[in-house]
Amino acid sequence: MTEAAPLTIAVVAGEASGDLLGAHLIRALRARLPEAHFTGIGGPRMQSAGMTVLYPMEKLAVRGYVEVLRHYAGIQGIRRRLAARFLAHPPALFVGVDAPDFNLDLELKLKSAGIPTAHLVGPSIWAWRGERIEKIRRAVGHMLVIFPFEQEIYETAGIPVTYVGHPLAEMLAPSPDRAAAREQLRLPVGAQVIVLLPGSRLSEVGQMADTFIETARQVAAAVPDAQILVPLLNRSTRDLFETALYRREAGDLNLTVMFGHAHEAMAAADVVLAASGTATLEAALIGRPVVIAYRMPRASWWIMRNRGYQPYVGLPNILAGEFIVPEFLQDEATPENLSQAVLNLLFDGVVRARLETRFAAIARELRQDSAGRMAAALVPMVRSRAAP
Repeated sequence: MTEAAPLTIAVVAGEASGDLLGAHLIRALRARLPEAHFTGIGGPRMQSAGMTVLYPMEKLAVRGYVEVLRHYAGIQGIRRRLAARFLAHPPALFVGVDAPDFNLDLELKLKSAGIPTAHLVGPSIWAWRGERIEKIRRAVGHMLVIFPFEQEIYETAGIPVTYVGHPLAEMLAPSPDRAAAREQLRLPVGAQVIVLLPGSRLSEVGQMADTFIETARQVAAAVPDAQILVPLLNRSTRDLFETALYRREAGDLNLTVMFGHAHEAMAAADVVLAASGTATLEAALIGRPVVIAYRMPRASWWIMRNRGYQPYVGLPNILAGEFIVPEFLQDEATPENLSQAVLNLLFDGVVRARLETRFAAIARELRQDSAGRMAAALVPMVRSRAAP
């Protein structure tokens, strides 16, 4: 089937978490529409699910005002070429997966031309930039949201919406067997295991690597036999982190850099230290205590720091509606603060047990039949478009 065929479905994701969600979406739709052809932007998971990748996902994996401006011309060029392609050969449906700053403009252009559009993962208008709701109304034919409190926001705005739950809550086993995970990773069963997750983007790892390495050094000074694992997404992020290890002369640390296997590492962990993002939710769904940290270039932080509507940025805290795990942002994300928070969780069994209970409640709320809900919302849009 060619791209001009009625059942072409276009999907665009812009980062690792979107790649995972996009692959889940593609499999959900393919189960109901086996004749469909998928094309767009994604990563290895979406490609494995059967999508033809037109541009590498890493081209869009940019965060922060200053960073976006630096890559603006290249990103604009990709969006312009995609729009021309899809307008010349209209898909039966376009689905933007997260990446709202890229996808909403593309969706607006396609919807104006009569192409059905949907968006998976509601932009965080409940956290900041709430004025985007008007653009969403014009650009998105159907919104798929992954958090329960979002549905009312879009219903009130008159935007068709379906709460689908979070696929990660179905994929990740709650409170997996720690001993089994350690055996799989060849770790001592009785060791103290700390997992560092400095981010999925090169820009994030570049910002967080030195801080996380120095945090590991301070944790190791207090717990000399601690096993420190650093799962990284791809070779580029791994090379960047290893360069930071060499620069900081950290070869004496009992630290293992891993290629992938983040979920297995978290299952084996006592405590996780993660850059703010989907990894913090993954740790919560697996049931592991997490400390949240984030840094960005100072100019981007200066622009963004007073635009939020909530006192927290970490997904576990947002879903709980209160601070249940520690967050350290920008200048507060120091090795001293982070190492102390990690050690507090490492040695406080009462707090860890309380967190496990709260995390389990979050997982239950997010665990829906996400594939079925996605398909129920989107398949009628595809069939309506494809009908003679």
